[in-house]
Amino acid sequence: MKDFVLEFEKPIVELEKKIAEMQELSAGGEVDISDEIGLLRKKADTLRKEVFSNLNRWQRVQLARHPRRPYTLDYIKLVADRFQELHGDRSFRDDHAIVAGLATIDGTDLVIVGHQKGRGTKDNLFRNFGMPHPEGYRKALRVMRLAEKYDRPVVTLIDTPGAYPGLGAEERGQAEAIARNLFEMSRLRVPILAVVIGEGGSGGALAIGIADRVLMLEHAIYSVISPEGCASILYRDATQAPKAADAMKVTAPDLLEFGIVDELVPEAFGGAHRDREQTAANVKTAILTRLAELREIPLPSLLEQRVEKFGEIGVFDE
Repeated sequence: MKDFVLEFEKPIVELEKKIAEMQELSAGGEVDISDEIGLLRKKADTLRKEVFSNLNRWQRVQLARHPRRPYTLDYIKLVADRFQELHGDRSFRDDHAIVAGLATIDGTDLVIVGHQKGRGTKDNLFRNFGMPHPEGYRKALRVMRLAEKYDRPVVTLIDTPGAYPGLGAEERGQAEAIARNLFEMSRLRVPILAVVIGEGGSGGALAIGIADRVLMLEHAIYSVISPEGCASILYRDATQAPKAADAMKVTAPDLLEFGIVDELVPEAFGGAHRDREQTAANVKTAILTRLAELREIPLPSLLEQRVEKFGEIGVFDE
């Protein structure tokens, strides 16, 4: 997992390794190869700009799913001064695919709710690969109601392939839990800010995505179905996922153009996994700026605008 590299990243990573090896050799003091190292650095910079300035949609999908990409708990650790996680839905159990709790960021008290994927087989099984059961969404709603009670804004971090589609989840009311969250979030009497940090998959993402402002990281994706799922339905072939990603227009720039999201948050050059601290700093700035703006809007207007925002999405033909 630590050494995972996407196909289009390989030339860059190989060059960076070569530079590191030459720096180590130069540090020994036996030979001076600083000029050669400087030339390789320039070459690496040029290659990075060439690759990451011309990513196609499928490559952005791969970046959004990168296993070294920071997840919700990573961002919380990097941006929050304090975080107290709350557990359980008070009905069935605690769902580890959803993280929720009370936080403070630069003196601003708020509630954070987010999807949490795992790293490695054991952790992924514990987190159910970031796919919540209905009790996860009920936990999220319980904590959001707590935010409403104590007048704290809500920040949601979206990163899931989708809600878990297993038999047990369906038996415990997966569809109802998602629908209930959509309804309750639409009228929650505190500001809500959603940030898509990785994958925004289907109703599993939307269940914590009804917000006054929806932000997306530069290389995140957001769609009603995965490219593979779309390809299986439309083309009868999941290997046509790159073609489906193009047709669906799942990337952050696409969704900003459509008016689905309100702002793109820049990532570190080459993706969030290449510099977590820089990306987290950008996320922190965006959160604090947007929350300050939302706090200035009178509550009745805020609720009205929230409903209108989602009501205006799409094209209706009567």
